[in-house]
Amino acid sequence: MIYVTHDQIEAMSMGDRIVVMRDGIVQQVDTPLSIYHHPTNRFVAGFIGSPTMNFFSGAVSKNGTWTFHQEGTAFALPVEAGDSARFTGTSNVTLGIRPEHIYAFRPSGITTLSPFTAQVDVIEPVGNEIFVYFSTGAGTHYVARIASDRSPEVGKPHELLVDTSKMHFFDTGTEKSL
Repeated sequence: MIYVTHDQIEAMSMGDRIVVMRDGIVQQVDTPLSIYHHPTNRFVAGFIGSPTMNFFSGAVSKNGTWTFHQEGTAFALPVEAGDSARFTGTSNVTLGIRPEHIYAFRPSGITTLSPFTAQVDVIEPVGNEIFVYFSTGAGTHYVARIASDRSPEVGKPHELLVDTSKMHFFDTGTEKSL
């Protein structure tokens, strides 16, 4: 049976396979979790997931190790060693990070965390979790989805942590996944 919907949560929960289209053109056909974990381009990455994926414009460079640097800010994250082959011939990229892969406090059991300092702008409690809206100095707001047991203070800088094993990279020009 084929079911058509514009509701990505409905598609993820009901479909065995999902076809993501943009302007009548198929972007990706795959299982819901494969699309979520391995989007083929920035459009698919931003379409699947709630809240949507955060996108940071910047560049990757190698000075001993590979690092992503956001344009015009001090925001920088190390790139996992296995990801470096993706950047052959490209330096300007868009980094994608899902809100659930950004933490306000260090969780146990995750060894691939990298800290950065962000300005906490808004805290939105929604029951079992809190949406933390933050900025990095680029004039754009981002969101982290954290547990509701404690939250950072609004209006103050806070060290957030990214699970670098969950980062996505997209070519800035083509928007294809690297």
